[in-house]
Amino acid sequence: MNYRSLLVFAMSLGMVLSTALAEEESKKALIRDIATVEGVRDNPLVGYGIVVGLKGTGDSRQTIFTVQTLANALQRMGVQIPPGTARVNNVAAVFVTASLPPFARPGMQLDITVSSVGDAKSLEGGLLLLTPLSAADGQVYAAAQGPLTIGGYSAGNSGNARQVNHPTVGRIAGGGLVERPAPVELRTFPKLALLLREPSFGTASEIASSINKDFGHSVALAADNQRVEIDLASAKATNLADLIAHIEGLGVTVHRRAKVVVNERTGTIVMGKDVRVGGVSILHGNLSIQIATQYEVSQPEALSKGQTAVVPQQDVRAQETPARRVELREGASVEQLVNGLQAIGATARDVIAILQAVKAAGALDADLEVI
Repeated sequence: MNYRSLLVFAMSLGMVLSTALAEEESKKALIRDIATVEGVRDNPLVGYGIVVGLKGTGDSRQTIFTVQTLANALQRMGVQIPPGTARVNNVAAVFVTASLPPFARPGMQLDITVSSVGDAKSLEGGLLLLTPLSAADGQVYAAAQGPLTIGGYSAGNSGNARQVNHPTVGRIAGGGLVERPAPVELRTFPKLALLLREPSFGTASEIASSINKDFGHSVALAADNQRVEIDLASAKATNLADLIAHIEGLGVTVHRRAKVVVNERTGTIVMGKDVRVGGVSILHGNLSIQIATQYEVSQPEALSKGQTAVVPQQDVRAQETPARRVELREGASVEQLVNGLQAIGATARDVIAILQAVKAAGALDADLEVI
């Protein structure tokens, strides 16, 4: 082998190795980042309570359930009042939500979210009274109480008011206390299974292969595109928590599907780098119609019997721009597509319509998800 052949071979080998390493690094992930343990999950909690101490920004008297709730709360404390006489300007009825993590024990603190139910203007400065939080089974698992923190404000009246963010939703950091343990025990698990966050047959097979390679024999099996089963007897694990920690630390190659996510409400478009577009030609035009109405006063002449009148004057203008063209070759990347659409002056909502048309034409090699 001469020097030139050796140099060409070394350069080719270097390019292959660098490409393989870059591809491996870009798609390598830990199992704990792409999968969860079946049966180990959070449980939503919800409760109904009242927030007091508001500065006249609470519910109005037309909110009947707030008046009834306040009267019932005072009655439990030995104060008897007619419900019709209660004023609730400084009180607001709220729903309280939280998430109970797995393996939660009594005394553990939870973050609480408080949302107004009635017509309160703001929960700023309010205090949530003791509220029990229940799960879907109807059992009380936590209790919440404490001062609220909100990320906005509302000032002024209906004629001159200013509002920032949502002042009717607040948060209490560590405002909930777990009263009952969550019914999850690893010791009672009959089997161990992993659930993929993004279903994929390729990724499930990679997870099973990585686990089997680490143990040296067949331990895991990909049941479908979202579930990987692990044989506890073959794993010979004395502690299930240690086994899960070891498995979650293994690295696998992730096979992600090409996807384009479109939010029509906000005009947001998110496209992955691996999205490819087939050979396609796009024609995009715009028709703009503007109608302007001006009101002019028609004044009669002096000593005439005419009356002053307001006469509307309408001005209708229509403008249609020439169709603009974008042509993409087979296998074009997302960057080329976006640059071409920006070059013709397409807005975010124009891009959404164009992407839907390109997908309908079969030229978009990716899943188009509209949220």
